[in-house]
Amino acid sequence: SSKRRIMYLLWPLLFLHVSAQHLTLYDDRLKQPKQEGRVRLVGDLPSSGRVEVYHDGQWGTVCDDGWELAEAQVVCRQLGFPGAISVKPGGQYGEGSGPIWLDDTNCKGSESSLSECSFKGWGVTDCSHKEDAGVDCETGKNITSNRQFSVDNSLGLSDDLGLLFDSGDGCDFRINVQDVSEESELTFCVHSMILKFYPELNITNDSRNLAVNVSQTCHPHVSAFLRSELIILLVLDTYSICFCSGICTHVRLSLVLQENVLQYLSWNCEYLISSPVWSTISFHMMDALLQRSDLILRNEALLLEALERWIQDKGDEISSDQQASLLNHIRFLLIPVDKLYEMQFSSSVLHQNHEKLYLTGLLRGFQFNALPFSKIRNQMDNMSSEYLPRIYTGDEWSVIINDTTVNYPYYHYGQNNRIQTFSTPAHPSALYREQKVQWQAQVFLSAQECSNNRISCYSFPVARFVGYGNQERYTSTIRYSNRLILSCKYENNVFHVQDFKNSMAVVPNNSSMDLPNPCPDDYSFRFVVRPEYI
Repeated sequence: SSKRRIMYLLWPLLFLHVSAQHLTLYDDRLKQPKQEGRVRLVGDLPSSGRVEVYHDGQWGTVCDDGWELAEAQVVCRQLGFPGAISVKPGGQYGEGSGPIWLDDTNCKGSESSLSECSFKGWGVTDCSHKEDAGVDCETGKNITSNRQFSVDNSLGLSDDLGLLFDSGDGCDFRINVQDVSEESELTFCVHSMILKFYPELNITNDSRNLAVNVSQTCHPHVSAFLRSELIILLVLDTYSICFCSGICTHVRLSLVLQENVLQYLSWNCEYLISSPVWSTISFHMMDALLQRSDLILRNEALLLEALERWIQDKGDEISSDQQASLLNHIRFLLIPVDKLYEMQFSSSVLHQNHEKLYLTGLLRGFQFNALPFSKIRNQMDNMSSEYLPRIYTGDEWSVIINDTTVNYPYYHYGQNNRIQTFSTPAHPSALYREQKVQWQAQVFLSAQECSNNRISCYSFPVARFVGYGNQERYTSTIRYSNRLILSCKYENNVFHVQDFKNSMAVVPNNSSMDLPNPCPDDYSFRFVVRPEYI
């Protein structure tokens, strides 16, 4: 089981080199016409602010439902910046006015404009301006434009070229597929004339072979992968790759891939941390991961411990400045106060090498836990994402429902196994830890179950997550951006994360998920409470 889990984690790493690059095109912002779908940032700096979109003759805002790094990347690139640094939900750059044009925006990352992403419809929203989305964009000017390759089955070989590939007649280019254990080797003979259809690959008359390392488990899939996605191999060159279960064959090697890889590794962060792969990832990948709010793990302290272990494993490969930049991504404010107390006496490598920076993080954490939000609100605005929660799955913040048997009786001796009730602190800060909020998590598999609970459901399964008791007392200070995590019941591999809308979350099908569902009839639901100051 552990080997399968590691293999499931390994496949995104074949794209580490590519995904660490910024694939951007520069536009002249000043020459952009005032046209449908144009975006602008409203704030003190040109590179950060509230996102507004031009539609139907007027500017409007964007709701932060579903607002993640992929959406921010599209906005920043549309404005001519290299990329996005962070997302800013919840009206952090002030509340706009007029229409809220976009809601439930879902970008893949490769779109040239925000309006090309999927969304409910122009002006269709149930949000208020308290939920206006914002972004922080990169401002570097020395980033060179990198090549972008679109790769999917639609770019596979034509019928004629496919027959030529299958026959092997006249082949003049060899791809040697070596097992990483060096126990076996496969050789494929292909045609340089086919490769030359892709000028970006720079195949010359002198190019005759290529060596690629894969897992032995993946050998049976190599031939089919080569035929439909030949271009990927040449782009990856000698990087270790795995094509198992056809996972890679529907991925687009561009910003879509960059975001999908980061997203997958973020969702399975704990397994990545505990696997041998953790010590092998690059600084650029680590830097990108630590900036994300969709990391799924028990708590922030675990992430800091994993970062320290990674730095020790890397040794002299990571400079002091790089260590400091990574330490700045740790959200000390969200580490439990009792753990903060223990950390001040630690002798970790980061504490020793960057004592001032480390102690500053601890001090901020203590302040965040001890002071009312009204006292620190102004400082919060300058702390970027430091006080925004990731997806923390510690026992006090989440509950799992595993019983998804379709034919299971709705009630079993008076007990419904798909309803869980539990309580959480109102907020992780010490001021609120003793003030509890009650939650009820439910999974419905049929219209009858929904009807019995006096709600309407149009797709199944569907999850419901409702807060009770004291929750309404904190609505002026605390917002709950809860998440539903779908994972394989026995492997615990996360393949989808979704927010709740009006306490409901409809589980999408494979065609609308970012990653394929590896266990469509056998997965579990984890309900996670995510309180954040507003």
